Amino acid sequence: MEIPYRPGLEGVPAVETAISFLDVEQEEIVLRGYDLIELARKRTYVDVVGLLLDGRLPGEPERKALEAELLQAAEVPEGVYQVLKALPASAHPMDRLRTAVSALGTFDPEVRDLSQEALRRQGLRAIARSAALVANLERVAQGQPPLPLKGDSFSKAFLEALLGREVGPEEVRAFDQSLIAYSEHELPNSTFAARVIASTLSDLYAALTGAVASLKGPLHGGANEAVMYMMLEAKAEEGLEAWIRERLQRKERIMGFGHRVYMRRMDPRALLLKETLKTLARNHPEAEHWLRVGERGEKVMQEAKGLYPNLDYYAALVYYVLGLPIPLYTPIFFAARTAGLVAHVMEQLAHNRLFRPRVIYVGPRGLKLEEA
Repeated sequence: MEIPYRPGLEGVPAVETAISFLDVEQEEIVLRGYDLIELARKRTYVDVVGLLLDGRLPGEPERKALEAELLQAAEVPEGVYQVLKALPASAHPMDRLRTAVSALGTFDPEVRDLSQEALRRQGLRAIARSAALVANLERVAQGQPPLPLKGDSFSKAFLEALLGREVGPEEVRAFDQSLIAYSEHELPNSTFAARVIASTLSDLYAALTGAVASLKGPLHGGANEAVMYMMLEAKAEEGLEAWIRERLQRKERIMGFGHRVYMRRMDPRALLLKETLKTLARNHPEAEHWLRVGERGEKVMQEAKGLYPNLDYYAALVYYVLGLPIPLYTPIFFAARTAGLVAHVMEQLAHNRLFRPRVIYVGPRGLKLEEA
């Protein structure tokens, strides 16, 4: 029987999952039965962590206990920071993060235990420590001591460690919504990579390390950085329009637009983060400026190519207004997505089957070795 070939496995179902689903017809991202956007508007990132790992939303006492557990688990082993210190400061943060995540596994005493209970415990440690690592990547590279994640709010502690200052409720809410938006998204390249690695019965940290490597690419996680560099290079609304049109004439790809799944619809998460940017604009003149710039770029791409923004487009602007360093945008994406990745690894190992696809051979056949 001839095997149909679809480049990039586009549209080919690879797993059965109860975690999430992109319902393009209903324009909804389903997360264990809930609408991801509604979760972002009404709940917190820690609620979503509980939903992803336990399959149900935590009640208030459970959420507080989970928040405390995450903050307690956020202390990164000193040996991991020593590994980071040995890396070149000039290396991209995603390269340093990839090495650090791999190192985390060597310090986890349960790393070889693939039971669901042990994976959940490892997963909580990985979620908390990924955030702490991301918050301190630049500090360690600059020879400064790492900052702990402390307080009674995980998202607030994460943001304050990233910025090195106290933050207000509006900033925390904006950041928390971005973490939820990035937390889980069905089966993108990085999640697929994690499940493929997990299917070999390797460990959780190996799967997470593979996911970091995947996210580094500008066609996946690295797009949010590229969006902000584009915005800064263009400098203004008119400049952005000219910048985009010039590159479209050269047949270049414009980061932050289009999506393999959504195609001709706007990513619902982009709409969410656009609303978040509008909320920030009430008290931040800079946010109002970047909202206007973003809307100009959105209009140009819709008219010129019929493409709409994806999450990375408006997430980049929200992060810039919050004052987050651009090289940390993709590492933040990973820190948020760790919860979804852990859920997928747990699900993969609960009903595991090794991934082993086939190929369609297009090379020569029948070649003969010359006789001596």
